[in-house]
Amino acid sequence: MSAKEAATLLRVKRATLYTYVSRGLVRCVPVQGTKENRYARADVERLKTRHDARAGHAAVAAGALRWGEPVIDSAVSRVEPQGLAYRGRHSAVVLATEGRSFEDVAELLWSGTLPEPPGTKWRAPRAPFPPSTLAKLLPKGAPPAKVLATLVTLLATRDAVRFALPPEQELERARALLRHLAAWVCVPRAPERVTRALRARTVSASLAVAWDVASPRAQAMLDRALVLCADHELNVSTFAARVTASSGSDLYACVGAGMAALSGTQHGGACDRVEALLTEVGAPERAREVVSERLRTGALVPGFGHRLYPAGDPRTPCLIQAARELKPDAPGVRVASAVLEVMRKAGHPAPSMEVGLVMLSKALGLPVGAASAVFAVGRAAGWVAHILEQRDQGHLLRPRARYVGPPTS
Repeated sequence: MSAKEAATLLRVKRATLYTYVSRGLVRCVPVQGTKENRYARADVERLKTRHDARAGHAAVAAGALRWGEPVIDSAVSRVEPQGLAYRGRHSAVVLATEGRSFEDVAELLWSGTLPEPPGTKWRAPRAPFPPSTLAKLLPKGAPPAKVLATLVTLLATRDAVRFALPPEQELERARALLRHLAAWVCVPRAPERVTRALRARTVSASLAVAWDVASPRAQAMLDRALVLCADHELNVSTFAARVTASSGSDLYACVGAGMAALSGTQHGGACDRVEALLTEVGAPERAREVVSERLRTGALVPGFGHRLYPAGDPRTPCLIQAARELKPDAPGVRVASAVLEVMRKAGHPAPSMEVGLVMLSKALGLPVGAASAVFAVGRAAGWVAHILEQRDQGHLLRPRARYVGPPTS
């Protein structure tokens, strides 16, 4: 939006709009070749909702489910401009860069206590049906994240006591489910790897075996990515999982709801959009041309800016650094680096975590769609934590609709 449009929508003077920008409430980007800026429509509309909510209870209720408005108390994680903290006091970035395992972090999210000594081990589950059976049902090019959504439903049908909810039994179910998610990502193209991946010692090792990149360095970098993805308070997929949990659904149904929400282009599916952008660019020397053309026509450049982190998502730099350390000459890493530089020089927001996940997958030589799958496997730990928390809270999440009637002609 232009400054005039944004100020008009907010019913404020331009000086007030500029104050909102300086406080990080509204993002703006320069228009190349001019002295003008454009203001993020979503930020302006969110701010308007917040202002309108002061009008009374009905307005507050109507705005409560808009982006950024808190609706649920949770002790699973805390998001602040300076970073993400699991259980409110353990920095996600520190846990990732210091080499804490995904299993340790999952147990932290579920129990509130970081395991000591480090190095939690989960029992390796057995395949409930031959991997080749599922492979026959799926096209070879099925995206890994879609494979996981299918798998969750099939695992549920094989668990006759899935509604049994003793806490320790449910945690064992969760551990096995996360191990399965990691091991089965390869089933459409390489079902023979699934059994070996299930026998691997850790979730990250299962992913590495499934994708045939089973070096210690690859496992360590996948562990880092999983830890950074593990939770992000009430994002869309987590809220979907919690709503489903509030209805009394079993663990698989709740995780399946999270998977469905994660697939959207405004959430985990953003990884696929970033991959598509890198394919469109093709070569580092085309980065400026492609980005400029997108901006000229009003198209978004996916993977940049995060409303909760005006100064940049703190989770992203260590993923980008890992990709550049692993294989700086990988074509995908070079193209992504060129896009990053073009966006930086143009004054656009910092890259989001999806860019880091895609760069890491390119450095590791993973198949198309792998970044979304890593996101899903990691985030499943947070879904489980929120599912358990929602059950403890015990109430049904059921907002009301405010009837507005059909549009008038």
